Order: sequence, then structure tokens, then C-alpha cells
Amino acid sequence: MNGNIRIGNLFGIPFFINPSWFFILGLVTLTYGAELAQFPQLGGIMPWILGFVAAILLFTSVLAHELGHSFVALAQGIKVRSITLFLFGGLATLEKESNTPLQSFLIAIAGPVVSVLLFGLFILIRASLPLAAPLEAVVSLLAYINLVLALFNLIPGLPLDGGNVLKSIVWQITGNPNKGVIFAGRVGQIFGWLAVIIGALGMLRISPVGSFWTLLIGWFLLQNAGFAAQSATIQEKLSNYTAEDAVIPNNPVVSADLTLREFVNDYVIGKNQWSKYLVINEEGQLLGIITTENLKQIPTSQWTETDVRELVQPADKLPTVESDLSLLEVVQLIEKDNLTELAVVKENGVVIGLLEKNSILDLLQKEAQAKATPINQNSKLSIQESE
Repeated sequence: MNGNIRIGNLFGIPFFINPSWFFILGLVTLTYGAELAQFPQLGGIMPWILGFVAAILLFTSVLAHELGHSFVALAQGIKVRSITLFLFGGLATLEKESNTPLQSFLIAIAGPVVSVLLFGLFILIRASLPLAAPLEAVVSLLAYINLVLALFNLIPGLPLDGGNVLKSIVWQITGNPNKGVIFAGRVGQIFGWLAVIIGALGMLRISPVGSFWTLLIGWFLLQNAGFAAQSATIQEKLSNYTAEDAVIPNNPVVSADLTLREFVNDYVIGKNQWSKYLVINEEGQLLGIITTENLKQIPTSQWTETDVRELVQPADKLPTVESDLSLLEVVQLIEKDNLTELAVVKENGVVIGLLEKNSILDLLQKEAQAKATPINQNSKLSIQESE
């Protein structure tokens, strides 16, 4: 999973740590340990041990933030594919989008709410318990970090939680979730560019604010916001097409009444070599499939006397979809079940043809060429909601 290390499960959710997390863990431990060394009551390696504990508690706060998203998603019946801790914090990956703007809003806001509650908890602990100065400093740090985590994530641009809140609001107004993602993605890119510029100016000593970390966060926002907007744009295009639109031209549909000789002459010799052919009856309904390998079962001398129907294999492993199903739903089905091809049929069961994953990309490419706007063929078609 992109080099991530699986640690185990949390409440049934796969939990991963990205190798970049160890760098931040070490950096926070060393940096904060050096600050704690200023307390005279801490000697030897105790400042760095306490710094390590503080770093672990910081990431526990990030994990709690992601669990906030996850529990609300699970309550909506949405599977959480994983939670990952990485360089910039955490990521909860959901199986699908919420059904309504309100549900999407609740998932997005749950993380910041958890962080605000943790901020209040640590403030209460600091105010009500007689803590030694080093422990009070650690508790204060945890309170401050949780407040910053909540406020930072509420910036209204993807991939941050505030971007998902903005997405749900635009979705509610327009009735289109993709428009919400596109808008929030563009806003996220604006904030990304601002962070990059501020970070660069700070590194050049032109501005009193900004640093390498500001620039790095800006780059992270730019990359992810741009990807979210591009994916939503593709999804918007897909929702305007149906399964029938992506059926392969000259697709491999043959009549069961053809002799094997007619089948070979008309569909195999000098033609595109399909891996399988869809066999239909007189009404055009799917009977099964036949492959060129099946031809080896019959001597060539008997091809003129043998019909295709005699070699038909069951098509139970070939999924079918109705022709008027939106192409976006088709892609979701392909990604969910890891399919490479589908048979497209009308409501009455009449076969229209075969639809392959590549034929969807070809359809988008043709539209892009018609509009002189090339589509990146490496773009993923997967539908994934990240918080």
C-alpha cells in the first residue's frame, strides 16, 4: 500500500503508518526534548524520554481526529478502508461518498470536533491538577496542538476537512457532489499557492513569516487539491454518459446459429483477436461466451457442420450491466469488484456489446480531443473519499 506499514486494526479498521511518520516522530522528540531540557528537575535523558512520550501523544491526538471521521462514516454504513499516519498528519480513506450533503458535512466536521474536545480536555487537566512544570508544559503543548489541528483542518480547501465542509455546502446548493469537489479543490489550490509563496519568501528572508515547512505544506495542498479537482472533473464527465456509450466499436457479439466456419471467417481471420466473444440467440439475448481456444475441441473438417451454440460456455463469470446505467456507476462497479470487462444489455436482456476498462478511457480521450483538452490517461478512475 504505497510503502505503508500495517500495524494492525483499530475497531476493525486497518491501521497503517507511512515511513515518513518516523521522521516526524524523531524530529518532534528531539526538538521538544531539547526544550524540556531547560527544566532543572529533568536530568540525563529524561527530557528526551518525555519528549518521545509527548510526540506519541501528539500522534495519538491525530489518530483520534481520524477516528472521529471514521466513526461517523461507519454510523452511515460507509466502510473505512484504512487509517494512515504520515508526514502531514493522518488520513482516513472511505469506501464511498456519503449519500447526502448533510452526511458528508457530518463526516468532515467530526475530526475538528474531536480535536476541539481534546483541546478542552487538556486545558481542564492543566487547570484542575497540580502538575509539575515539565508535565504542565507537555499538557499545554497537547492542548495547543489539538487547537491548531482543528483550526488548520478547517481551512476551506481540499484535501483538508474545511474543504470537505465547503464541498458539502456547494453540493447542497447545486445538488451535484462533483461540483462541490471541483470548487473546494480549486480553493485548496489557492491556499496551496499562498503557502508555497509565503514559505519561499520566508526562506529567502524577504518575509518574517513562512518557512520550509510552510512551503512543504503548500506543495502538499497543491498536489492533493489538484488531484481531487481532476478526479471530480472526470467523474462529472462520466456521469454524463451511459454504459452503452462506452461499448467497444465492432464489439465481439456473434449469433449462436453461425457455423464454426462462418464464425472463423467472419470474426477471427484477419480481424481483431478478441479474448472472448459474446454468443446471442435469435432474440439477441446472451447465451454465453466462446473463445478461439474452444475451436480446438472440434476438428476443422467438421466446422461447416457444427454451430457456435455447441461450444458455448456459461457466461456466469461475466458481469452484466444495463445500457442506461451511468458510466460513473459502471466505473464504481469496476473498481469495487476489480473487473476488466462487462457485458452491456438492454432492459429486455438484448445484448448491446462488451465494455472494457480501456474503452472508458478511449471515450474520455475522444471527448478531450474534440474539445482540444487532452485527458491524462494515467488518471485513476477510482472513487474514493478521503478525510
